[in-house]
Amino acid sequence: MFYFLRGTVAAVEEDLAVIDCGGVGFACYTTAATLSKLKTGSEQTLYTHCNIREDAFDIFGFASREEKNCFKLLLGVSGVGPKAALAILSVLPPDRLTLAVMTGDEKALSAANGVGKKMAQRVILELKDKIGKGVQTLDFSGTAAAVPPQTGKTAEATEALAALGFRPSEIGLALRGIDVEALPVEEIVRLALRAMHSK
Repeated sequence: MFYFLRGTVAAVEEDLAVIDCGGVGFACYTTAATLSKLKTGSEQTLYTHCNIREDAFDIFGFASREEKNCFKLLLGVSGVGPKAALAILSVLPPDRLTLAVMTGDEKALSAANGVGKKMAQRVILELKDKIGKGVQTLDFSGTAAAVPPQTGKTAEATEALAALGFRPSEIGLALRGIDVEALPVEEIVRLALRAMHSK
């Protein structure tokens, strides 16, 4: 349907933003993280996901592709609907969500409103499998910037970034210059995301 909406922020409410695109206001449900970046009257691009049912046509908008990708991954988990997915992403941004899944951190996921222990366990079980399969199908060879398959922190950071939808070449460039051995994985991922967003 829509890949993104670009326009003026007409209104910011508790759980949604209204984006004015050529005189049409699109209501986009979103996370606390995205809402915190929006200012009424400013120009903004939101990456969107549409949920169409018999009785509704809901648009979900996100300030980054990574957040949108994580939202779609969460919707693929049995029992997790849009409301729960937004709640999870409101307390766990993409890098922290991916690491929580990879490390089996139920407590971090349960901090989201309406997410109990069973749902947290299901998210970890189902997404860990999807993340693993996604990483195994990536070709990490063929370019100077590609990240070779490794163990340890580099592999964990690579898996986290791949799960967010980044290509091997992007990951390789983002990890260059980061002192992988001296930093925790979460900080490595955060620095890599910052490097990619600055380009």
